[in-house]
Amino acid sequence: MQPAPARPWPLSVEPLLFLAMFALALQGPLTTQYLWDRLGAGIGYNGTRERGCGNQSGPRDPLQQEVETMTAHWNLYINLGGFLAGLFSVMLLGPWSDSVGRRPALILPAIGLSLQAAIYLVVMYQKLHVGYFLVGRILSGLTGDFNMILAGCFASVADTSDRRSRTFRVAILEACLGIAGMLASIIGGHWRKAQGYINPFWLVFAVNLVVLLYIIFCVQESVREKKPTKLFTRRHYMSVYRLFTEPGEDKHRVNLCLYSLALLLVVTVHFGAKDLFVLYELSSPLCWGSDLIGYGSAAEHLTYLSSLAGLRALQVCFKDAWVAEMGLISNISGLIVISLATTTSLMFTGFGIRFLAMATTPVIRSKLSKLVDEREQGALFASVACVEGLSSLISTGVFNSLYPATLTFMKGFPFLFGGVLLLIPVAIIGLIEICKPKPEYREFTEASIN
Repeated sequence: MQPAPARPWPLSVEPLLFLAMFALALQGPLTTQYLWDRLGAGIGYNGTRERGCGNQSGPRDPLQQEVETMTAHWNLYINLGGFLAGLFSVMLLGPWSDSVGRRPALILPAIGLSLQAAIYLVVMYQKLHVGYFLVGRILSGLTGDFNMILAGCFASVADTSDRRSRTFRVAILEACLGIAGMLASIIGGHWRKAQGYINPFWLVFAVNLVVLLYIIFCVQESVREKKPTKLFTRRHYMSVYRLFTEPGEDKHRVNLCLYSLALLLVVTVHFGAKDLFVLYELSSPLCWGSDLIGYGSAAEHLTYLSSLAGLRALQVCFKDAWVAEMGLISNISGLIVISLATTTSLMFTGFGIRFLAMATTPVIRSKLSKLVDEREQGALFASVACVEGLSSLISTGVFNSLYPATLTFMKGFPFLFGGVLLLIPVAIIGLIEICKPKPEYREFTEASIN
């Protein structure tokens, strides 16, 4: 069957993802720092972090260890609540969007993210218990959360791109994530240092409202044939289930499962390391302030841009799978250096070594989308969103539990553990590429014989 011709490229999803990521990247580090300050104030921890920074050989401050542990645990609770709430909503919204279109499935999570930011502001104004953050997170999860924004945007790209250009189109979307994250990190760090938490969170709320209005008035629909379909029906869950269970040609379903496992592990390490970067930087021996934390987060998000450039350049000489392998090696090497970082320069060296780390995920997303029918893209990216949600849950549970448990013998051990874990997707992608049939060679041979 001849592939369908690519439709015109609707530019609307790129600004949408940029704005949504900007709000998320501004919110994330600020939330962790707010938890640190509020929980620290609750146990009488006020400024001892700075006094302990110069004494790297002395005993660790027990109050600082308690704040680190409490902050890591609350991150676990909040992310767990968001995942459990969003698990079933994303599985409904993704397949639903294959029928009714991408725009309705994007509007709901935009509403939820706006309400979450509003609840966070109320908590800060009224100095409510940080447990109310969990309420906002659950509410956002019930409407699809940021994962549904991602799924809708990637499905739209799959709707409107051909197989040849899809990897780079997906990489452009991920570069939008990086640019937005870099800008938000720099702005958030300096703004929080100058004015505290409330004013930056007003920007988070405003940007989420702009995202909602942008979807309503500007996003172009990419689904060709829309038809009315009920949202609350078991058929949506079954469509996702059939993706991974119905037999396909050339081991497509097996590869679908293997690539999904690789994505699960890659994103787990990404989320796990990202959750801990701020904690790792706040405490001794680094003891960064909010401005340095902003620069560090910007350096981390700069990886999206450097990976896009690297992907484009390496595609000239290498297949996508081998570019993904190079990205994994870059990621592993950088995490090892970060795990040993005791100075600011060494920490930024680790960020620099990871310059190609984000080249892996667009390759995996592109390969997954090529394994399913055009009418299954929403169901596929809904399952991908659930994989990423599960990754967030696993990473929060494993890394936020591992971090306080290993503080006494190696503070950077979770990053080292993440680097070792990435060896599994290295093996998966390499084996699939080595073992896959070579149709081009077979067709050439048959043509020569004829």
